[in-house]
Amino acid sequence: MHYSNPDGPIWIGAGEASGDMYGALLARELRNLNPGLKIMGMGGPAMEAQSVDVRHSMKLISLVGGTEILAGLPRIIRLLGEIKRSLMQERPRAIILLDCPDFHFRVVKIARKLGIPVYYYISPQLWAWRSGRARFLRDNVRKLICILPFEKAFYRKYDMDVEYAGHPLMDQIPLDELDTISREADRIAILPGSRNREVSSLLPEFAATARNLLRNNPNLRFSLVRAPGMEPERLAEFWPDDIPVDLVEPDDRYHAIRQARFVLAASGTVSLECALIGTPAIIAYQLSKLSVFIGRMIINVPFISLPNLIMNREIFPENIQEDARAENLTRLAESWLDDTEYSRVRSELAALRKEVGEPGAVARAAEIIFNDIPRA
Repeated sequence: MHYSNPDGPIWIGAGEASGDMYGALLARELRNLNPGLKIMGMGGPAMEAQSVDVRHSMKLISLVGGTEILAGLPRIIRLLGEIKRSLMQERPRAIILLDCPDFHFRVVKIARKLGIPVYYYISPQLWAWRSGRARFLRDNVRKLICILPFEKAFYRKYDMDVEYAGHPLMDQIPLDELDTISREADRIAILPGSRNREVSSLLPEFAATARNLLRNNPNLRFSLVRAPGMEPERLAEFWPDDIPVDLVEPDDRYHAIRQARFVLAASGTVSLECALIGTPAIIAYQLSKLSVFIGRMIINVPFISLPNLIMNREIFPENIQEDARAENLTRLAESWLDDTEYSRVRSELAALRKEVGEPGAVARAAEIIFNDIPRA
């Protein structure tokens, strides 16, 4: 059974805000190679802004942790059925999947049965946990395109067809422009994440941290950055009315990060965004107790944030679970306001930017995929 059509559209699948952003960049570069190319799939507002026909909203799988996924399982099963019907009807020439392995591995199985070639861009972080799943990619994915410098060697150990294109953030972030922006010594940016679970668990702790800091530093100002797809009303639920804050829209987040002295942030892509922009960040993360218990048994990397993983040392302090509380975050933030360790962290970020590589990563990834798609 072969539903792949060499003249059909390209299907891009993204399941979270960062994937939506990278999917939009990839769609733009694919159309630079073929201006008439039809692109459809699953994603969010960034992909829609690039005229991608988003058939399925990424909000349907915006979940965190193993235990949270169980609660949404019926919805996910229905969504997989809808995607299969879409693929059978539209007969894409290729499918490009971005991260989200727990969901997208199931899409890979569907595509394999339908005879549609699959490319995995923004390779899943299997080097962090459940490394054996790399064999599944080797057996079912035509080509893997990785974005972190150490990933190619990891996947090559599994005899995969893998290429390193560089990190797409180097194309997304206007670094030359941002480098000219002066910092505000009394401003702290807050980025509580793009998922409901992240916001509900971390934003109250960030707000309490802000309240604590204001006691000794009444001139501080705070910028609360809204992630794409996160409603302002949701953020307002967890931010007290008596603490002044500037709400920053998603399109202005890079300027807000650059203007800040430092950032309080949920672990995720934003940690690397902060590092490349040159703004130190205090990283926090919380999961359900069961998710943490399972994770501590199977995760095999020393850090959770990308800057620390890339440099193989702690640049940004990581605060997980009970450490991600206002008391601990306040202590770290006050030390940075007093310049303890803050200058050292800033000095490390220039080296990290060089390590990530040159711009043009998304164009390289698009060319790798486009030139590899079977033509008949």
